[in-house]
Amino acid sequence: MPRAIWSGAISFGLVSIPVKLYSAVSRKSVRFNQLDGRTHARIKQKRVSALDGEEVPYDEIVKGYEVMKDQYVVLTEEDFASLSPKTSRMIDITDFVDQGDIDPVFYESAYFLVPDELAAKSYALLAEAMAESGKVAIATFVMRTKQHLAAIRPIEGKLVLSTMIYHDEILDARDIPDFEQLEKVEVTEAERSMANQLIESLVTEFEPSRYEDTYRLEILDLIERKSAGELTAVATSAAAEDPGVVDLLAALEASVSAAKKARTRHPSAKEAPVVDENEAENNLAAVTDIADKKSA
Repeated sequence: MPRAIWSGAISFGLVSIPVKLYSAVSRKSVRFNQLDGRTHARIKQKRVSALDGEEVPYDEIVKGYEVMKDQYVVLTEEDFASLSPKTSRMIDITDFVDQGDIDPVFYESAYFLVPDELAAKSYALLAEAMAESGKVAIATFVMRTKQHLAAIRPIEGKLVLSTMIYHDEILDARDIPDFEQLEKVEVTEAERSMANQLIESLVTEFEPSRYEDTYRLEILDLIERKSAGELTAVATSAAAEDPGVVDLLAALEASVSAAKKARTRHPSAKEAPVVDENEAENNLAAVTDIADKKSA
């Protein structure tokens, strides 16, 4: 059963709505322990001094910021306490903006905002008004001694809070190497038209349940089979075959053709198309191959 990780109130203008914060995400990553390969005993990590290799008691460990090699400024708990944001139980809404104005790169972690029983009507009113206006609330709040920037969005009558990355934490694409090669790329009108047709042929509604972490599922299946004694070794998969050199326009045309065939084969042809996975993979590999060769 999920548990609230924070409680407080949404505040905007003179309105205050008591809420609790629940995580909206439950990560499904597979976790492993480090073992001694000889005995399979757990590996324990120790904190040791780089000066003499001796283990350092936890209560003797302090935090330091390296200003130059091997030179540190040490900050104490009192230093951090003096700089901690003022403790507050308020999610202060400062602005309402269009959702389309927020690049998804700014979103970080998602949480459900759940209203106090006595604040249900005010909460529902806010969620409904935001949904009708198409606006997203921008707010700040303090959680675990850290001040967060957040966006609050209405989803099916509920409010979801997403913590956000600050603007100076987003890397500028101009600082990423190798993007300059795109300036030399020339795309023909025929290629552009065919690419647009391919995109249109694959347009459908987003259904999250259609997508799975197949690698995680394969890992869990492998663990289960090894635990049952079915496997003594892990077989390595064969290397993917080289699709060879193909014409970009031809690959796009083949992709569009495959998508159209898949759509006609589907029982409900007017609904979202179902593309043959082998055909799609082969075409994608071909397009990727020619694109790589052009940039080489």
